[in-house]
Amino acid sequence: MAAVDSFQLLYREISRSCGFYFETLALVGALYTASRAVILLRDCCTLVRVHFLPRMIPSKRLSQRFGDWAVVYGASEPVAKAYAEELARHGISIIFVTRDHTSVRDTAASLSQSYGVETIVILADFALDQAASKAIKEAMRGKDIGFLVNCLDESLASPQSLIEMPEQSLLDLVNKNVAVATLMARLVLPGMVERSRGAVVNISSGACCRPMPGRVTLTASTGYLDHFSRALHLEYSGRGIFVQSLIPFQIASGGQQLSSRQGWFAPKPEVYARHAISTLGVSNRTTGYWPHTLQYGLMRCIPEWIWVLGSRVFVSLS
Repeated sequence: MAAVDSFQLLYREISRSCGFYFETLALVGALYTASRAVILLRDCCTLVRVHFLPRMIPSKRLSQRFGDWAVVYGASEPVAKAYAEELARHGISIIFVTRDHTSVRDTAASLSQSYGVETIVILADFALDQAASKAIKEAMRGKDIGFLVNCLDESLASPQSLIEMPEQSLLDLVNKNVAVATLMARLVLPGMVERSRGAVVNISSGACCRPMPGRVTLTASTGYLDHFSRALHLEYSGRGIFVQSLIPFQIASGGQQLSSRQGWFAPKPEVYARHAISTLGVSNRTTGYWPHTLQYGLMRCIPEWIWVLGSRVFVSLS
């Protein structure tokens, strides 16, 4: 009994002397929990403000806010094609800039017939020389260019080691997704600055958020477009130009062979474009689609070392 009494007495003495530290730790825990609750509430409010309110509250027509014409580079990609169609549905005329007119010509004719807008297809191969920009400048002359849409090359999404990629293919990808996207902004921005309105939309990928083994060119290109967009927005937002970085996650191509992959988290391109265009002028950096925003929020909660470990396991099993 003496031993038991001695232990209880010792425990009471320790508890009394450590009471201050226990209270301090409890206060720190309460503050941390409150801060996480505030962050969660802020993210929920942002989700509603960016993805739901713009679709419920009517706003000015896009042509009144930004302009009557859009320049779309990379329209051979399903996402860019769907985005161009959504712009045409709002009465915006389109200038397509492409290296292969066969993949865009039918789209341009379809948009003109369906929505009664003007469409122009410009053949421009920037890999040859800078003369390609002359045709674009000529097509934009005298037009109220309100939009520039740059889209990442989807061929980057296929896993491939850097040393397995042919040198010419690597140069073409860097030229198309980095150099040309930057040059297109350089060509369109002077007119927007002169009119003090316009929107630049760079569609990359959510891959810019985390490194991915086997997709070095994808993460590098998306990272460049994302940071380029954010820096451009800081530089020109004071002049009436809205620059948006769209970082979507998986989007179904819409083909019959991939129809089983379509779903809530992998929407069709036209569904994604409808959601993304509603965020224009609201958020300068967004996934464009609210289920993807939930994915992005979950990704931010995962420590990078766990993400890298999981990516390596996934690549080794695939």
